[in-house]
Amino acid sequence: MTATTPAGSVNRLRPRRSCLAVPGSNPRFLEKAQGLPADQVFLDLEDACAPLAKPDARHTIVKFLNEGDWTGKTRVVRVNDWTTQWTYRDVVTVVEGAGPNLDCIMLPKVQDASQVVALDLLLTQIEKTMGFEVGRIGIEAQIENARGLNNVNEIAQASPRIETIIFGPADFMASINMKSLVVGEQPPGYPADAYHYILMKILMAARANDLQAIDGPYLQIKNVDGFRAVAGRAAALGFDGKWVLHPGQVEAANEVFSPSQEDYDHAELILDAYDYYTSEAGGKKGSAMLGDEMIDEASRKMALVIAGKGRAAGMRRTSTFEAPEA
Repeated sequence: MTATTPAGSVNRLRPRRSCLAVPGSNPRFLEKAQGLPADQVFLDLEDACAPLAKPDARHTIVKFLNEGDWTGKTRVVRVNDWTTQWTYRDVVTVVEGAGPNLDCIMLPKVQDASQVVALDLLLTQIEKTMGFEVGRIGIEAQIENARGLNNVNEIAQASPRIETIIFGPADFMASINMKSLVVGEQPPGYPADAYHYILMKILMAARANDLQAIDGPYLQIKNVDGFRAVAGRAAALGFDGKWVLHPGQVEAANEVFSPSQEDYDHAELILDAYDYYTSEAGGKKGSAMLGDEMIDEASRKMALVIAGKGRAAGMRRTSTFEAPEA
């Protein structure tokens, strides 16, 4: 099952190195989050909100989306999952109340494509009713159990609104009876990386559909070194970012998921050099030497990834390509 909503102005290239979770029921945290350098902030109506606090939290979120200063941040609200009684009212209240100031809805515990389609249809009805641009609000789908992982390819194709696939480690660990209570850390007794298959399957589904892949939280919020190690694992595979639960994790995430200055400069040099050597002036070459390195079309594609991440992070070049003298 696939939704057919027009993609509108959905932006799958938003920077999401650091995705800050903020309880929707806590005005003090919502105020503070606006001043933190996170790429994305998601205001949470799910796990971070007690059941009795959810109805009021919806209205608190609407107020802060409409009146807060979220400049430079992707604005997301995580609603409750479809197996609960809260989901439809979460979506209706938040989107009707603050739709123009909202970028995405995050849907947790997604188990199959039909759940994404249902959210897409509800968003479309609200947008049409309210006179909002149809299809502009994106969807972030969170994979948190074995069924969701098995269906992740279909989930990634379920709607033109989908921008990201997110790994939710805590619920996932519980769903498969993983022998660990430390979210994101390796379970005792297993000598390899217990998360490699999960992360790679999510990453492949995301990339096959031109989506971003985001790693979930690391709950030991004071262990920044541990956070860096776990974030580094996801970044090395190609993930675009990671959840952060504490201001101390924001800077680490932004650093880990950004290219180094050296790599960024090198990527930009490859792109400039390839443009030159494939041009008339450069001899219309399919491959050429850049210093001691041979570059070709594959090099250009790899460089585009690194350069794109650097540009999204606001990095500036410290070197320029100079064409060789004739």
